[in-house]
Amino acid sequence: MLSAMSRLRIASCQINTRVGALDQNTAAIREALRTAEDAGCDLAVFPELAITGYPPEDLLLKPGFIADNRKALEKVAAETRSCVAVVGFVDAGRDLWNAAAICAHGEVVGVYHKRELPNYAVFDEARYSARGAEPAQLWSIGGVSVGVSICEDAWNPAGPILDQADSGAELIVNLNASPYAEGKLARRERMMATRAADASCALVYVNQVGGQDELVFDGGSMVFDASGALLARSPQFVEDVMIVDLEVEPVYRKRLLDPRGRPTDLLLPIEMTRGEEVEASESRRNSSESPLLAAPVADALDPDEEVYRALVLGTRDYLVKNGFTDVVIGLSGGIDSTLVATIAVDAIGADHVHGVSMPSRYSSDHSKSDAALLAENLGIADFRTIPIEPGHGALLEMLAPSFEGRDADLTEENLQSRLRGLTLMALSNKFGWIVLSTGNKSEVAVGYATLYGDTVGGYSVLKDVYKTRVYELCRWRNTQGPAPVIPEGVIDKPPSAELRPDQRDDQTLPPYDVLDPILEGYIEHDRTVPELIARGHDEDDVRRVTRLVDNAEYKRRQSPIGVKVTDKAFGKDRRLPITNGYR
Repeated sequence: MLSAMSRLRIASCQINTRVGALDQNTAAIREALRTAEDAGCDLAVFPELAITGYPPEDLLLKPGFIADNRKALEKVAAETRSCVAVVGFVDAGRDLWNAAAICAHGEVVGVYHKRELPNYAVFDEARYSARGAEPAQLWSIGGVSVGVSICEDAWNPAGPILDQADSGAELIVNLNASPYAEGKLARRERMMATRAADASCALVYVNQVGGQDELVFDGGSMVFDASGALLARSPQFVEDVMIVDLEVEPVYRKRLLDPRGRPTDLLLPIEMTRGEEVEASESRRNSSESPLLAAPVADALDPDEEVYRALVLGTRDYLVKNGFTDVVIGLSGGIDSTLVATIAVDAIGADHVHGVSMPSRYSSDHSKSDAALLAENLGIADFRTIPIEPGHGALLEMLAPSFEGRDADLTEENLQSRLRGLTLMALSNKFGWIVLSTGNKSEVAVGYATLYGDTVGGYSVLKDVYKTRVYELCRWRNTQGPAPVIPEGVIDKPPSAELRPDQRDDQTLPPYDVLDPILEGYIEHDRTVPELIARGHDEDDVRRVTRLVDNAEYKRRQSPIGVKVTDKAFGKDRRLPITNGYR
Protein backbone atom coordinates (compact mmCIF):
# COMPACT_ATOMS: atom_id res chain seq x y z
CA MET A 1 0.00 0.00 0.00
CA LEU A 2 1.36 3.43 -0.92
CA SER A 3 2.08 5.92 1.83
CA ALA A 4 0.51 9.35 1.79
CA MET A 5 3.83 10.72 0.60
CA SER A 6 6.51 8.89 -1.41
CA ARG A 7 10.13 9.90 -1.29
CA LEU A 8 12.73 9.48 -4.04
CA ARG A 9 16.42 10.25 -3.84
CA ILE A 10 17.39 11.59 -7.24
CA ALA A 11 20.79 12.33 -8.78
CA SER A 12 20.79 15.06 -11.40
CA CYS A 13 23.96 14.24 -13.35
CA GLN A 14 25.16 17.41 -15.07
CA ILE A 15 28.15 16.12 -17.05
CA ASN A 16 30.45 17.44 -19.78
CA THR A 17 30.33 15.26 -22.88
CA ARG A 18 32.25 15.38 -26.17
CA VAL A 19 30.57 14.65 -29.46
CA GLY A 20 31.66 11.30 -30.83
CA ALA A 21 33.79 10.36 -27.81
CA LEU A 22 31.68 7.33 -26.92
CA ASP A 23 34.18 5.73 -24.54
CA GLN A 24 34.90 9.02 -22.77
CA ASN A 25 31.20 9.86 -22.44
CA THR A 26 30.40 6.36 -21.20
CA ALA A 27 33.13 6.60 -18.57
CA ALA A 28 31.72 9.93 -17.34
CA ILE A 29 28.20 8.46 -17.13
CA ARG A 30 29.42 5.38 -15.24
CA GLU A 31 31.38 7.50 -12.77
CA ALA A 32 28.35 9.69 -12.04
CA LEU A 33 26.17 6.59 -11.76
CA ARG A 34 28.52 5.12 -9.16
CA THR A 35 28.25 8.37 -7.20
CA ALA A 36 24.46 8.10 -7.34
CA GLU A 37 24.50 4.42 -6.31
CA ASP A 38 26.84 5.16 -3.39
CA ALA A 39 24.52 7.94 -2.23
CA GLY A 40 21.58 5.54 -2.14
CA CYS A 41 19.75 7.19 -5.03
CA ASP A 42 16.66 5.68 -6.55
CA LEU A 43 17.02 7.50 -9.84
CA ALA A 44 19.91 9.08 -11.79
CA VAL A 45 19.11 11.33 -14.75
CA PHE A 46 21.62 12.22 -17.47
CA PRO A 47 21.53 14.83 -20.27
CA GLU A 48 20.11 14.49 -23.76
CA LEU A 49 22.25 12.27 -26.04
CA ALA A 50 24.74 11.79 -23.24
CA ILE A 51 26.17 8.71 -24.96
CA THR A 52 26.96 10.45 -28.28
CA GLY A 53 27.38 14.03 -27.14
CA TYR A 54 25.23 16.83 -28.54
CA PRO A 55 24.85 17.73 -31.37
CA PRO A 56 26.23 14.71 -33.26
CA GLU A 57 25.16 16.18 -36.64
CA ASP A 58 26.31 14.10 -39.63
CA LEU A 59 27.93 11.46 -37.45
CA LEU A 60 24.37 10.15 -37.40
CA LEU A 61 24.74 9.24 -41.08
CA LYS A 62 27.35 6.61 -40.16
CA PRO A 63 25.76 3.21 -39.41
CA GLY A 64 28.88 2.18 -37.50
CA PHE A 65 28.51 5.15 -35.17
CA ILE A 66 24.88 4.26 -34.45
CA ALA A 67 25.83 0.66 -33.66
CA ASP A 68 28.70 1.74 -31.40
CA ASN A 69 26.42 4.15 -29.56
CA ARG A 70 24.09 1.25 -28.74
CA LYS A 71 27.00 -0.88 -27.50
CA ALA A 72 28.08 1.99 -25.24
CA LEU A 73 24.56 2.23 -23.84
CA GLU A 74 24.56 -1.50 -23.05
CA LYS A 75 27.79 -1.04 -21.05
CA VAL A 76 26.11 1.68 -18.98
CA ALA A 77 22.97 -0.40 -18.45
CA ALA A 78 25.05 -3.38 -17.31
CA GLU A 79 26.32 -1.36 -14.35
CA THR A 80 22.91 -0.35 -12.99
CA ARG A 81 21.86 -1.98 -9.74
CA SER A 82 19.28 -0.52 -7.40
CA CYS A 83 19.48 2.95 -8.98
CA VAL A 84 17.51 3.47 -12.18
CA ALA A 85 19.45 5.44 -14.83
CA VAL A 86 17.77 7.51 -17.54
CA VAL A 87 20.36 8.08 -20.28
CA GLY A 88 20.18 9.91 -23.61
CA PHE A 89 21.24 7.96 -26.72
CA VAL A 90 20.36 7.43 -30.42
CA ASP A 91 17.85 4.67 -31.05
CA ALA A 92 17.61 3.03 -34.46
CA GLY A 93 15.04 0.98 -36.34
CA ARG A 94 13.37 1.98 -39.56
CA ASP A 95 14.29 5.53 -38.53
CA LEU A 96 16.62 7.21 -36.05
CA TRP A 97 15.26 8.68 -32.82
CA ASN A 98 16.69 11.04 -30.23
CA ALA A 99 15.94 8.75 -27.29
CA ALA A 100 16.20 8.15 -23.57
CA ALA A 101 16.92 4.68 -22.21
CA ILE A 102 15.50 3.61 -18.86
CA CYS A 103 18.14 1.29 -17.40
CA ALA A 104 17.80 -0.88 -14.28
CA HIS A 105 19.08 -4.16 -12.86
CA GLY A 106 21.74 -4.48 -15.56
CA GLU A 107 19.62 -3.94 -18.65
CA VAL A 108 17.63 -1.47 -20.74
CA VAL A 109 14.03 -1.88 -19.55
CA GLY A 110 12.41 0.84 -21.65
CA VAL A 111 12.99 3.55 -24.25
CA TYR A 112 11.37 6.93 -24.81
CA HIS A 113 11.54 8.71 -28.19
CA LYS A 114 11.65 12.50 -28.30
CA ARG A 115 8.43 13.87 -29.77
CA GLU A 116 9.14 17.56 -30.33
CA LEU A 117 12.07 18.11 -32.73
CA PRO A 118 13.48 21.65 -32.81
CA ASN A 119 14.32 22.92 -36.26
CA TYR A 120 15.20 26.56 -35.66
CA ALA A 121 18.18 28.67 -34.61
CA VAL A 122 21.11 26.26 -34.04
CA PHE A 123 18.89 23.18 -34.14
CA ASP A 124 18.23 20.93 -37.13
CA GLU A 125 17.03 17.73 -35.49
CA ALA A 126 14.35 17.11 -38.12
CA ARG A 127 17.23 16.55 -40.56
CA TYR A 128 18.18 13.38 -38.69
CA SER A 129 15.48 12.13 -36.34
CA ALA A 130 11.93 10.88 -36.58
CA ARG A 131 9.28 12.09 -34.17
CA GLY A 132 8.36 9.77 -31.35
CA ALA A 133 4.81 8.50 -31.86
CA GLU A 134 4.24 6.15 -28.93
CA PRO A 135 1.41 6.71 -26.45
CA ALA A 136 2.25 8.17 -23.09
CA GLN A 137 4.52 5.82 -21.12
CA LEU A 138 5.14 5.79 -17.38
CA TRP A 139 7.57 3.83 -15.27
CA SER A 140 7.03 2.96 -11.61
CA ILE A 141 10.14 3.86 -9.61
CA GLY A 142 10.00 3.55 -5.84
CA GLY A 143 6.23 3.66 -5.94
CA VAL A 144 6.23 6.90 -7.97
CA SER A 145 4.86 7.10 -11.53
CA VAL A 146 7.60 8.70 -13.60
CA GLY A 147 7.38 10.17 -17.10
CA VAL A 148 10.40 10.79 -19.32
CA SER A 149 10.77 13.67 -21.76
CA ILE A 150 13.61 15.22 -23.76
CA CYS A 151 14.45 18.93 -24.04
CA GLU A 152 12.06 20.45 -26.64
CA ASP A 153 9.27 18.25 -25.30
CA ALA A 154 9.12 20.65 -22.37
CA TRP A 155 9.18 23.79 -24.48
CA ASN A 156 5.80 22.95 -26.00
CA PRO A 157 3.12 23.81 -23.40
CA ALA A 158 0.74 21.27 -24.94
CA GLY A 159 3.38 18.61 -25.46
CA PRO A 160 4.32 15.25 -23.93
CA ILE A 161 4.60 16.50 -20.36
CA LEU A 162 0.89 17.25 -20.18
CA ASP A 163 0.09 13.93 -21.86
CA GLN A 164 2.16 12.07 -19.26
CA ALA A 165 0.61 14.09 -16.46
CA ASP A 166 -2.88 13.30 -17.70
CA SER A 167 -1.90 9.64 -17.71
CA GLY A 168 -1.03 9.79 -14.00
CA ALA A 169 2.61 10.87 -13.84
CA GLU A 170 3.69 12.22 -10.47
CA LEU A 171 7.24 13.06 -11.55
CA ILE A 172 8.57 14.11 -14.96
CA VAL A 173 12.28 13.97 -15.83
CA ASN A 174 13.47 16.13 -18.73
CA LEU A 175 16.85 15.43 -20.39
CA ASN A 176 18.44 18.48 -22.00
CA ALA A 177 21.19 19.78 -24.22
CA SER A 178 20.11 23.41 -24.02
CA PRO A 179 22.77 25.82 -25.33
CA TYR A 180 23.66 28.92 -23.39
CA ALA A 181 22.61 32.44 -24.30
CA GLU A 182 22.75 35.42 -22.00
CA GLY A 183 19.75 35.43 -19.65
CA LYS A 184 18.55 31.99 -20.76
CA LEU A 185 18.79 30.40 -17.31
CA ALA A 186 16.05 32.66 -15.98
CA ARG A 187 13.87 31.95 -19.02
CA ARG A 188 14.32 28.20 -18.56
CA GLU A 189 13.48 28.43 -14.88
CA ARG A 190 10.25 30.34 -15.51
CA MET A 191 9.20 27.92 -18.23
CA MET A 192 9.98 24.75 -16.27
CA ALA A 193 8.23 26.09 -13.18
CA THR A 194 5.16 26.71 -15.35
CA ARG A 195 5.30 23.20 -16.82
CA ALA A 196 5.50 21.64 -13.36
CA ALA A 197 2.61 23.72 -12.06
CA ASP A 198 0.41 23.16 -15.11
CA ALA A 199 1.03 19.41 -14.99
CA SER A 200 0.76 19.21 -11.19
CA CYS A 201 3.95 17.14 -11.34
CA ALA A 202 7.33 17.37 -9.75
CA LEU A 203 9.89 18.01 -12.51
CA VAL A 204 13.60 17.25 -12.77
CA TYR A 205 15.38 19.26 -15.50
CA VAL A 206 18.92 18.03 -16.27
CA ASN A 207 21.14 19.98 -18.66
CA GLN A 208 24.59 19.16 -19.95
CA VAL A 209 27.58 21.43 -19.43
CA GLY A 210 30.60 22.21 -21.59
CA GLY A 211 31.65 23.64 -24.93
CA GLN A 212 31.04 22.03 -28.32
CA ASP A 213 32.40 24.04 -31.26
CA GLU A 214 30.42 27.32 -31.17
CA LEU A 215 27.96 26.15 -28.53
CA VAL A 216 28.32 26.40 -24.78
CA PHE A 217 26.09 24.38 -22.48
CA ASP A 218 25.77 26.01 -19.10
CA GLY A 219 24.17 23.31 -16.96
CA GLY A 220 21.98 24.98 -14.36
CA SER A 221 19.98 21.77 -13.79
CA MET A 222 16.86 22.25 -11.62
CA VAL A 223 14.27 20.40 -9.55
CA PHE A 224 10.72 21.70 -9.03
CA ASP A 225 7.84 20.47 -6.90
CA ALA A 226 4.31 19.99 -8.23
CA SER A 227 3.42 23.63 -7.51
CA GLY A 228 6.31 24.90 -9.64
CA ALA A 229 8.46 25.95 -6.67
CA LEU A 230 12.22 25.67 -7.25
CA LEU A 231 13.70 23.11 -4.85
CA ALA A 232 17.27 22.74 -6.12
CA ARG A 233 19.58 24.13 -8.79
CA SER A 234 23.06 23.15 -9.94
CA PRO A 235 25.68 25.83 -10.58
CA GLN A 236 26.33 26.97 -14.14
CA PHE A 237 29.38 26.09 -16.23
CA VAL A 238 30.68 23.25 -14.02
CA GLU A 239 29.99 19.53 -13.80
CA ASP A 240 27.76 18.60 -10.89
CA VAL A 241 26.06 15.50 -9.52
CA MET A 242 23.27 17.03 -7.46
CA ILE A 243 21.58 14.70 -4.95
CA VAL A 244 18.04 15.68 -4.01
CA ASP A 245 15.46 14.02 -1.77
CA LEU A 246 12.11 14.66 -3.40
CA GLU A 247 8.83 14.11 -1.57
CA VAL A 248 6.03 13.30 -3.98
CA GLU A 249 2.44 13.83 -2.90
CA PRO A 250 -0.24 11.54 -4.38
CA VAL A 251 -1.13 13.17 -7.65
CA TYR A 252 -4.88 12.76 -7.42
CA ARG A 253 -5.36 15.24 -4.59
CA LYS A 254 -3.93 18.29 -6.31
CA ARG A 255 -5.59 17.40 -9.59
CA LEU A 256 -9.00 17.01 -8.00
CA LEU A 257 -8.59 20.52 -6.62
CA ASP A 258 -7.02 22.00 -9.75
CA PRO A 259 -9.36 23.19 -12.52
CA ARG A 260 -6.61 22.63 -15.07
CA GLY A 261 -6.85 18.83 -14.63
CA ARG A 262 -8.58 16.97 -17.46
CA PRO A 263 -9.54 13.34 -18.07
CA THR A 264 -7.69 11.08 -20.43
CA ASP A 265 -8.12 7.67 -22.01
CA LEU A 266 -4.41 7.19 -22.86
CA LEU A 267 -3.04 3.76 -22.08
CA LEU A 268 0.13 3.11 -20.09
CA PRO A 269 1.75 0.19 -21.85
CA ILE A 270 5.02 -0.05 -19.86
CA GLU A 271 5.67 -0.25 -16.15
CA MET A 272 9.00 -0.99 -14.50
CA THR A 273 8.96 -2.71 -11.13
CA ARG A 274 11.76 -3.02 -8.57
CA GLY A 275 13.26 -5.86 -6.59
CA GLU A 276 13.65 -6.53 -2.88
CA GLU A 277 16.82 -4.45 -2.44
CA VAL A 278 15.05 -1.47 -3.93
CA GLU A 279 12.02 -1.99 -1.70
CA ALA A 280 14.24 -1.83 1.37
CA SER A 281 15.72 1.41 0.10
CA GLU A 282 12.25 2.75 -0.53
CA SER A 283 11.10 2.06 3.00
CA ARG A 284 14.14 3.88 4.40
CA ARG A 285 13.43 6.87 2.18
CA ASN A 286 9.82 7.04 3.30
CA SER A 287 10.62 6.79 6.99
CA SER A 288 9.70 9.87 8.96
CA GLU A 289 12.84 9.26 10.99
CA SER A 290 15.04 9.78 7.93
CA PRO A 291 15.64 13.51 7.44
CA LEU A 292 15.54 15.03 3.97
CA LEU A 293 18.85 16.00 2.38
CA ALA A 294 19.24 19.75 2.18
CA ALA A 295 18.45 20.78 -1.38
CA PRO A 296 21.24 22.90 -2.87
CA VAL A 297 20.16 26.03 -4.77
CA ALA A 298 23.13 27.56 -6.57
CA ASP A 299 23.12 31.34 -6.86
CA ALA A 300 22.27 32.86 -10.22
CA LEU A 301 25.25 34.66 -11.71
CA ASP A 302 25.62 38.36 -12.41
CA PRO A 303 25.08 38.96 -16.19
CA ASP A 304 28.70 39.97 -16.80
CA GLU A 305 30.05 37.00 -14.85
CA GLU A 306 27.66 34.68 -16.69
CA VAL A 307 28.89 35.81 -20.13
CA TYR A 308 32.53 35.83 -19.05
CA ARG A 309 32.34 32.29 -17.68
CA ALA A 310 30.62 31.13 -20.87
CA LEU A 311 33.51 32.55 -22.90
CA VAL A 312 36.08 30.88 -20.65
CA LEU A 313 34.33 27.48 -20.76
CA GLY A 314 33.71 27.63 -24.52
CA THR A 315 37.35 28.51 -25.19
CA ARG A 316 38.76 25.93 -22.77
CA ASP A 317 36.65 23.07 -24.08
CA TYR A 318 37.32 23.88 -27.73
CA LEU A 319 41.04 23.77 -27.04
CA VAL A 320 41.10 20.74 -24.75
CA LYS A 321 38.61 18.62 -26.70
CA ASN A 322 40.53 19.25 -29.93
CA GLY A 323 43.93 18.49 -28.47
CA PHE A 324 45.43 21.99 -28.29
CA THR A 325 47.62 22.77 -25.30
CA ASP A 326 48.82 26.27 -26.19
CA VAL A 327 47.51 29.42 -27.87
CA VAL A 328 49.15 32.40 -29.50
CA ILE A 329 47.54 35.84 -29.52
CA GLY A 330 48.55 39.08 -31.22
CA LEU A 331 48.66 41.62 -28.38
CA SER A 332 48.15 45.07 -29.87
CA GLY A 333 47.47 46.88 -26.61
CA GLY A 334 43.84 47.29 -27.70
CA ILE A 335 40.77 46.30 -25.74
CA ASP A 336 39.84 43.22 -27.80
CA SER A 337 43.18 41.40 -27.74
CA THR A 338 43.46 42.32 -24.06
CA LEU A 339 40.16 40.60 -23.22
CA VAL A 340 40.96 37.55 -25.36
CA ALA A 341 44.31 37.10 -23.62
CA THR A 342 42.69 37.43 -20.20
CA ILE A 343 40.03 34.84 -21.08
CA ALA A 344 42.71 32.50 -22.46
CA VAL A 345 44.77 32.73 -19.26
CA ASP A 346 41.68 32.04 -17.16
CA ALA A 347 40.84 29.10 -19.44
CA ILE A 348 44.15 27.24 -19.73
CA GLY A 349 46.72 29.08 -17.59
CA ALA A 350 49.35 31.71 -18.35
CA ASP A 351 52.06 29.13 -19.10
CA HIS A 352 50.10 28.01 -22.16
CA VAL A 353 49.41 31.49 -23.56
CA HIS A 354 51.94 33.15 -25.89
CA GLY A 355 51.62 36.87 -26.59
CA VAL A 356 53.11 38.63 -29.60
CA SER A 357 53.40 42.37 -30.06
CA MET A 358 53.77 43.23 -33.76
CA PRO A 359 54.32 46.99 -33.95
CA SER A 360 54.32 48.88 -37.22
CA ARG A 361 55.45 52.40 -38.10
CA TYR A 362 52.04 53.61 -36.89
CA SER A 363 51.93 51.81 -33.52
CA SER A 364 51.77 54.18 -30.57
CA ASP A 365 54.11 53.91 -27.61
CA HIS A 366 51.21 53.52 -25.19
CA SER A 367 49.81 50.56 -27.17
CA LYS A 368 53.17 48.78 -26.99
CA SER A 369 53.55 49.50 -23.28
CA ASP A 370 49.94 48.49 -22.54
CA ALA A 371 50.50 45.12 -24.24
CA ALA A 372 53.67 44.52 -22.20
CA LEU A 373 51.94 45.54 -18.95
CA LEU A 374 49.03 43.21 -19.64
CA ALA A 375 51.39 40.27 -20.21
CA GLU A 376 53.11 41.07 -16.93
CA ASN A 377 49.82 41.36 -15.02
CA LEU A 378 48.55 38.05 -16.42
CA GLY A 379 51.83 36.22 -15.86
CA ILE A 380 52.40 35.51 -19.58
CA ALA A 381 56.08 34.63 -19.54
CA ASP A 382 56.37 34.20 -23.31
CA PHE A 383 55.70 37.72 -24.48
CA ARG A 384 57.72 38.58 -27.54
CA THR A 385 57.96 41.55 -29.89
CA ILE A 386 58.21 40.94 -33.64
CA PRO A 387 58.15 44.26 -35.55
CA ILE A 388 56.45 43.99 -38.92
CA GLU A 389 58.18 47.03 -40.41
CA PRO A 390 60.88 45.01 -42.27
CA GLY A 391 58.20 42.93 -43.99
CA HIS A 392 55.97 45.97 -44.57
CA GLY A 393 58.76 47.90 -46.22
CA ALA A 394 59.73 44.93 -48.36
CA LEU A 395 56.14 44.43 -49.54
CA LEU A 396 55.72 48.10 -50.41
CA GLU A 397 58.94 47.94 -52.42
CA MET A 398 57.88 44.70 -54.10
CA LEU A 399 54.49 46.09 -55.10
CA ALA A 400 55.69 49.59 -56.04
CA PRO A 401 55.93 48.89 -59.79
CA SER A 402 52.38 47.50 -59.85
CA PHE A 403 51.00 50.35 -57.71
CA GLU A 404 52.78 53.10 -59.63
CA GLY A 405 50.56 56.11 -60.27
CA ARG A 406 48.01 55.17 -57.58
CA ASP A 407 47.62 56.86 -54.22
CA ALA A 408 48.03 54.93 -50.99
CA ASP A 409 44.68 53.69 -49.64
CA LEU A 410 43.15 50.80 -47.71
CA THR A 411 45.42 48.41 -49.58
CA GLU A 412 48.50 49.59 -47.72
CA GLU A 413 46.65 49.44 -44.40
CA ASN A 414 45.57 45.87 -45.02
CA LEU A 415 49.11 44.82 -45.83
CA GLN A 416 50.01 45.43 -42.20
CA SER A 417 47.13 43.39 -40.89
CA ARG A 418 47.93 40.51 -43.23
CA LEU A 419 51.57 40.59 -42.18
CA ARG A 420 50.46 40.17 -38.58
CA GLY A 421 48.23 37.26 -39.55
CA LEU A 422 51.11 35.67 -41.48
CA THR A 423 53.41 36.07 -38.47
CA LEU A 424 50.95 34.44 -36.08
CA MET A 425 50.30 31.57 -38.47
CA ALA A 426 54.05 31.01 -38.85
CA LEU A 427 54.37 30.65 -35.07
CA SER A 428 51.33 28.40 -35.06
CA ASN A 429 52.81 26.11 -37.71
CA LYS A 430 56.24 25.99 -36.10
CA PHE A 431 55.17 25.32 -32.51
CA GLY A 432 51.68 23.80 -32.83
CA TRP A 433 49.95 26.70 -31.09
CA ILE A 434 46.43 27.60 -32.17
CA VAL A 435 45.85 31.25 -33.07
CA LEU A 436 43.02 32.94 -31.19
CA SER A 437 41.58 35.73 -33.32
CA THR A 438 40.51 38.88 -31.53
CA GLY A 439 37.69 40.47 -33.56
CA ASN A 440 34.42 41.33 -31.80
CA LYS A 441 30.85 41.01 -33.07
CA SER A 442 30.57 44.70 -33.98
CA GLU A 443 33.64 44.51 -36.22
CA VAL A 444 32.68 41.14 -37.67
CA ALA A 445 29.19 42.45 -38.44
CA VAL A 446 30.27 45.47 -40.48
CA GLY A 447 33.36 43.91 -42.02
CA TYR A 448 35.75 46.14 -40.07
CA ALA A 449 38.34 43.41 -40.28
CA THR A 450 40.93 42.44 -42.85
CA LEU A 451 40.26 39.13 -44.54
CA TYR A 452 43.35 36.89 -44.15
CA GLY A 453 44.68 39.44 -41.69
CA ASP A 454 43.00 39.99 -38.34
CA THR A 455 40.43 37.32 -39.26
CA VAL A 456 43.24 34.73 -39.18
CA GLY A 457 42.84 32.18 -36.43
CA GLY A 458 41.50 28.83 -35.35
CA TYR A 459 38.97 30.15 -32.85
CA SER A 460 37.30 33.52 -32.36
CA VAL A 461 36.65 34.13 -28.67
CA LEU A 462 34.70 37.40 -29.06
CA LYS A 463 32.87 36.61 -32.29
CA ASP A 464 29.47 37.00 -30.56
CA VAL A 465 30.38 39.86 -28.18
CA TYR A 466 29.56 43.43 -29.17
CA LYS A 467 32.23 46.08 -28.67
CA THR A 468 30.30 47.87 -25.91
CA ARG A 469 30.03 44.54 -24.08
CA VAL A 470 33.78 44.02 -24.42
CA TYR A 471 34.32 47.12 -22.30
CA GLU A 472 31.77 45.94 -19.73
CA LEU A 473 33.45 42.54 -19.44
CA CYS A 474 36.87 44.14 -19.00
CA ARG A 475 35.58 46.35 -16.21
CA TRP A 476 33.94 43.36 -14.52
CA ARG A 477 37.09 41.24 -14.78
CA ASN A 478 39.08 43.99 -13.11
CA THR A 479 36.84 43.68 -10.04
CA GLN A 480 37.84 40.03 -9.59
CA GLY A 481 40.92 39.20 -7.60
CA PRO A 482 43.18 41.29 -5.44
CA ALA A 483 44.13 43.78 -8.17
CA PRO A 484 43.02 44.74 -11.69
CA VAL A 485 44.80 42.85 -14.46
CA ILE A 486 43.62 44.94 -17.42
CA PRO A 487 45.51 48.28 -17.65
CA GLU A 488 43.20 51.26 -17.25
CA GLY A 489 44.89 52.86 -20.24
CA VAL A 490 43.51 50.07 -22.45
CA ILE A 491 39.96 50.74 -21.27
CA ASP A 492 40.20 54.54 -21.44
CA LYS A 493 41.87 55.15 -24.81
CA PRO A 494 39.83 55.57 -28.02
CA PRO A 495 39.76 52.36 -30.06
CA SER A 496 42.02 52.35 -33.12
CA ALA A 497 43.39 49.87 -35.63
CA GLU A 498 46.60 51.98 -35.83
CA LEU A 499 47.11 51.33 -39.53
CA ARG A 500 47.60 54.99 -40.45
CA PRO A 501 48.55 58.15 -38.56
CA ASP A 502 46.11 59.22 -35.81
CA GLN A 503 43.52 56.63 -36.87
CA ARG A 504 40.38 56.07 -34.75
CA ASP A 505 37.52 53.61 -35.25
CA ASP A 506 34.92 56.41 -35.12
CA GLN A 507 36.44 57.93 -38.29
CA THR A 508 35.18 54.88 -40.19
CA LEU A 509 32.20 53.74 -38.12
CA PRO A 510 29.54 55.40 -35.96
CA PRO A 511 30.49 55.44 -32.26
CA TYR A 512 29.99 52.00 -30.78
CA ASP A 513 27.20 53.14 -28.48
CA VAL A 514 25.34 54.17 -31.66
CA LEU A 515 26.48 51.25 -33.80
CA ASP A 516 25.73 48.35 -31.46
CA PRO A 517 21.99 49.02 -30.91
CA ILE A 518 21.49 49.21 -34.69
CA LEU A 519 23.39 45.95 -35.14
CA GLU A 520 21.39 44.22 -32.42
CA GLY A 521 18.11 45.27 -34.01
CA TYR A 522 19.20 44.27 -37.53
CA ILE A 523 20.93 41.00 -36.67
CA GLU A 524 19.21 39.56 -33.62
CA HIS A 525 15.69 40.93 -34.14
CA ASP A 526 15.65 40.85 -37.98
CA ARG A 527 14.31 44.39 -38.22
CA THR A 528 14.29 46.07 -41.62
CA VAL A 529 15.74 49.49 -42.40
CA PRO A 530 12.35 51.27 -42.14
CA GLU A 531 11.66 49.51 -38.83
CA LEU A 532 15.00 50.59 -37.39
CA ILE A 533 14.45 54.19 -38.49
CA ALA A 534 10.95 54.10 -36.97
CA ARG A 535 12.51 53.07 -33.66
CA GLY A 536 14.45 56.32 -33.52
CA HIS A 537 17.82 55.48 -35.08
CA ASP A 538 19.34 58.05 -37.42
CA GLU A 539 18.43 57.19 -41.02
CA ASP A 540 21.90 57.82 -42.43
CA ASP A 541 23.46 55.65 -39.72
CA VAL A 542 20.95 52.86 -40.31
CA ARG A 543 21.42 52.76 -44.08
CA ARG A 544 25.18 52.91 -43.77
CA VAL A 545 25.41 50.22 -41.10
CA THR A 546 22.99 47.77 -42.71
CA ARG A 547 24.77 48.13 -46.05
CA LEU A 548 28.07 47.29 -44.35
CA VAL A 549 26.53 44.24 -42.66
CA ASP A 550 25.08 42.93 -45.92
CA ASN A 551 28.29 43.49 -47.87
CA ALA A 552 30.42 41.68 -45.26
CA GLU A 553 28.60 38.35 -45.40
CA TYR A 554 31.32 36.81 -47.58
CA LYS A 555 33.94 37.73 -44.97
CA ARG A 556 32.02 36.08 -42.16
CA ARG A 557 31.77 32.83 -44.12
CA GLN A 558 35.57 32.69 -44.18
CA SER A 559 36.14 33.62 -40.55
CA PRO A 560 36.80 31.19 -37.68
CA ILE A 561 34.01 29.90 -35.49
CA GLY A 562 33.66 31.27 -31.99
CA VAL A 563 31.71 31.15 -28.76
CA LYS A 564 27.96 31.78 -28.98
CA VAL A 565 26.61 33.93 -26.12
CA THR A 566 23.63 35.78 -27.67
CA ASP A 567 20.32 34.50 -28.98
CA LYS A 568 21.51 34.92 -32.56
CA ALA A 569 25.16 34.48 -33.43
CA PHE A 570 26.72 34.55 -36.88
CA GLY A 571 27.02 31.05 -38.29
CA LYS A 572 24.53 28.41 -37.20
CA ASP A 573 22.01 30.97 -35.93
CA ARG A 574 22.00 33.49 -38.77
CA ARG A 575 22.12 32.10 -42.27
CA LEU A 576 21.75 34.68 -45.02
CA PRO A 577 22.78 34.14 -48.63
CA ILE A 578 25.91 35.93 -49.79
CA THR A 579 24.27 36.61 -53.13
CA ASN A 580 21.30 38.57 -51.88
CA GLY A 581 19.38 41.37 -53.59
CA TYR A 582 17.04 42.25 -50.72
CA ARG A 583 17.88 45.56 -49.09
